[in-house]
Amino acid sequence: MMSSPFLAQPKSVRQVMLWVLAALLPGALLHSALHGPAVWLQILLASAAALLCEAAMLRARGLPARRFVLDGSALLTGALIGLTFPPLGPWWLVVVGAFFAIVVAKQLYGGLGNNLFNPAMVAFAVMMVSFPAQMSQWTPHAALSGGDQLLYVLTRDLPAGLSADALAGATPLDAVRTGLLNGQTLGVLLAGPWPVSLDQALLALAWLAGGLALGARGVLRWQAPLAMLATLTVLAALAHLLDAERYASPLFHLLAGATQLGAWFIATDPVTAPSSARGRLWFGAGIGALTWVIRTWGGYPDAVAFAVLLMNLCAPFIDLHTRAPAFGQRQPGGRR
Repeated sequence: MMSSPFLAQPKSVRQVMLWVLAALLPGALLHSALHGPAVWLQILLASAAALLCEAAMLRARGLPARRFVLDGSALLTGALIGLTFPPLGPWWLVVVGAFFAIVVAKQLYGGLGNNLFNPAMVAFAVMMVSFPAQMSQWTPHAALSGGDQLLYVLTRDLPAGLSADALAGATPLDAVRTGLLNGQTLGVLLAGPWPVSLDQALLALAWLAGGLALGARGVLRWQAPLAMLATLTVLAALAHLLDAERYASPLFHLLAGATQLGAWFIATDPVTAPSSARGRLWFGAGIGALTWVIRTWGGYPDAVAFAVLLMNLCAPFIDLHTRAPAFGQRQPGGRR
């Protein structure tokens, strides 16, 4: 006969990682359907590199590699790298990115639970700064068959009569930013009834659905994504009201780029975000504000990775001023 008290069993790291990977699956399937099988090759390469780097570093540190490799954290980092890097980027791009994510951003800080920065976003930022041409080019897949895509990722060889210049193109966010810098208006750049393409909108909704599923399961806390999306919406709406030809609408910012993926799968990382509910609200609001500012005036079109990393730096300070003190301890201001 069971009797009270009934205590909730905490979720293990592996359980959480598997739930997050499952929530990523609908978006990954849609991403592959829209952009071809190279998406899965990038995920496979990044995940394999992340697992190998994790195992090597654990061995070097004298820790049980099997136990920590199988917790799913490195696998999730690899999946996020594969999903955020260009689908037809060269194979070494995700491999080097995974190295920086696992070795530099995670293991050199002491491993899972000790890292200050989100590893996947470190990979994206490092590779964007180091190899901007490879990271910022959006290569349409329509001209390549599935086999040609995989061959292009691995060897950079193209079918006869097709050149890389003919395939290369800017990302949608980069195209808008470049057009505005060249004096064009949003009315010309975003001609049509919707501010983003149907592909972009569907992919954003897939990430949103996965995030909401995680929230319903209690795997993530809602404060950071809600604050991020609300802040981004408010800032974009105010600027759009002031000058609709210069500043994109809130719907554009919410559906374009990595906004939804970043809100639900990156800003919610429990290790690199504040631990208090109030702190997570400030954390998410900061990501939303920085995303809009960098997209509008900064040097990079999609600013989610840089916004997350900047707020990772602020997380300890936010925690210091928002986390309730332990019983008997004084608050920073001297009050008990």
